[in-house]
Amino acid sequence: MKEKTILLAAICSLSMMSSAIAQKKRSNKQIEKLKAEVASIVEDNKKQSQVMVDKIFSFSELGFQEVESSKYLTGILTENGFEIETSISGIPTAWFATWSNGEGPVIALGSDVDCIPKASQYPGVAYHKPIVEGAPGHGEGHNSGIPMNISSALAVKKIMEREQIGGTLLVWPGIAEELVAAKAWYVRDGLFDDIDMCIFTHVGNNLGVSYGPTRGTGLISVEYSFDGEAAHSAGSPWRGKSALDAAELMNIAWNYKREHLHPLKRSHSIFTDSGDQPNVVPSNASIWFYFRDIKYEGIMEMYAMANDMAKGAAMMTGTTMTSKVLGTAWPRHYNKVIAETMYGNIKQVGLPEWSEADQKLAKAVQTEVGSEKVEGLSTELADLGLPVIEPVSGGSDDIGDISWKVPTVTLRYPSNIPGLQGHHWSNAIAMATPIAHKGVVAGAKVEAMTILDFLLKPELMKGAWDYFNNEQQKDTKYQPMISESDMPPIYLNKDKQEQFRPALEKFYYDETKYDTYLEQLGIEYPTLKE
Repeated sequence: MKEKTILLAAICSLSMMSSAIAQKKRSNKQIEKLKAEVASIVEDNKKQSQVMVDKIFSFSELGFQEVESSKYLTGILTENGFEIETSISGIPTAWFATWSNGEGPVIALGSDVDCIPKASQYPGVAYHKPIVEGAPGHGEGHNSGIPMNISSALAVKKIMEREQIGGTLLVWPGIAEELVAAKAWYVRDGLFDDIDMCIFTHVGNNLGVSYGPTRGTGLISVEYSFDGEAAHSAGSPWRGKSALDAAELMNIAWNYKREHLHPLKRSHSIFTDSGDQPNVVPSNASIWFYFRDIKYEGIMEMYAMANDMAKGAAMMTGTTMTSKVLGTAWPRHYNKVIAETMYGNIKQVGLPEWSEADQKLAKAVQTEVGSEKVEGLSTELADLGLPVIEPVSGGSDDIGDISWKVPTVTLRYPSNIPGLQGHHWSNAIAMATPIAHKGVVAGAKVEAMTILDFLLKPELMKGAWDYFNNEQQKDTKYQPMISESDMPPIYLNKDKQEQFRPALEKFYYDETKYDTYLEQLGIEYPTLKE
């Protein structure tokens, strides 16, 4: 693939430039000293972290439309010596940023950047107050992950250069994660073929990492489209062939099927096209499904059943049917060696010190949305997450595909408030406040320390791959759900973003004039209901 060739050329070129660097063996005491120093560098650079977090929050860009976010983040990486490849896998907002210091492990650092429809929200305000009514907003907290990865990467880079540590850092974004519509394409196009390990990061409400099979599901995202014949709905309806009838019949059939699905399976759908106006028989209609299961085989079983229902609906209505895969996500499996190493660093870093204002905001938001517990922010570290023995259904993330390609973990960091419903305006409230800023700094310290562990202790990398090859893949082999001909649906969200971008632009964060985004918006932190 073109993208893979370009990426490998960049890595090889950079490696050749620094080929004189040889990996020097260091004692555990020396390594721990370097890890303490890299954490100190992250702390010293916390202002830059805060600005990045606030800036991405203000852009509020939906999946595939992360234009300003990508331009801003790649600009920072370019200024710091990273080589940028854009339009990865044919996705205009996707990019890989690579910096090499010679021979050594290639470590990929990834996180998502897209936001949620209709989740616009003033940060630091403990009730619903949209910045722009109806606009997208960071109701998932994806504005924080890449800033965190950049913070850790720049700190590690400084140590690598001074200490002549060989290796390559690769920073990449999970584009359109809310549509699970990019990472499987990265894997298909070979972009992770020559990566040694991947640290993925995702916002949470504690510092945590797990290994083995995790709770949640994989999925396939499919849109079924029906083509019929238009006619006057009152004058000659018998001459029409309603595509909407076909889409509705498929929807009804699937709803009857739900009774007979295993409880661990989940599915959801929306109509994306239902006709133009009531007096015209709809000649086109589409319905979009997510089919979820805890195993690949279960996902594909649901997909096959849905295909049959779509064909049946078309036959019943005299219409024709086509389908399009819009995204996929494999069930996730995380690496034991990376997770255990990272958890040791989590215990060293610990949770941030939350202020009284932080806790007041958290408790007020929990009260506002009716959380079961109103306990504020986490003050005790989560345990190391162990493999799920009894499967638990739930959400999906296309990091699953990458986790089956290279040893991978997801580091969760405490930038949001516990007990919220997710994909909601309330999840945006903390994401440009001291809560998010402190959580990002804590997470970046853990990540930077873990990177140094794997750069300087070859036995850890060997152990990670032993687990990946001999334990993780013992009974399960990765099979992509997309084909060579499937293209990422980069047209999605374009109209929505174009609708709101002019209004959102007025609220873009200007760090040259304001210390924080809260200051720019004139928010007293925290702002609570009277």
